[in-house]
Amino acid sequence: QVQLAESGGGLVQPGGSLRLSCATSGFSFSRYVMNWYRRAPGKERELVASITPSGLNTIFVDSVKGRFTISRDNAKNTVYLQMNSLKPEDTAMYYCNTQSGPYNYWGQGTQVTVSS
Repeated sequence: QVQLAESGGGLVQPGGSLRLSCATSGFSFSRYVMNWYRRAPGKERELVASITPSGLNTIFVDSVKGRFTISRDNAKNTVYLQMNSLKPEDTAMYYCNTQSGPYNYWGQGTQVTVSS
């Protein structure tokens, strides 16, 4: 059974940092692209960042480039999202995701709120 569990969200002031973690189990983690999505209130879900199985290649949505990094530890079956210079517009529920053929797997999400 595939399981993804996000953690690390919280309330942070503008300009602050958070590190999200997504612990996974039930699949061959090191063989899959891993993604972070977010959904802000009243907005559609947005792909924030992706990382290839080796960790050598990453992509980011333009709005977070230069501020966020994505990384993974294949020995721990965990993917991370380091978020720096946070802005109020980064406020959202953040979800970890992976896809296998027609199947999408999601965690329960972790809330990030950026506010003074």
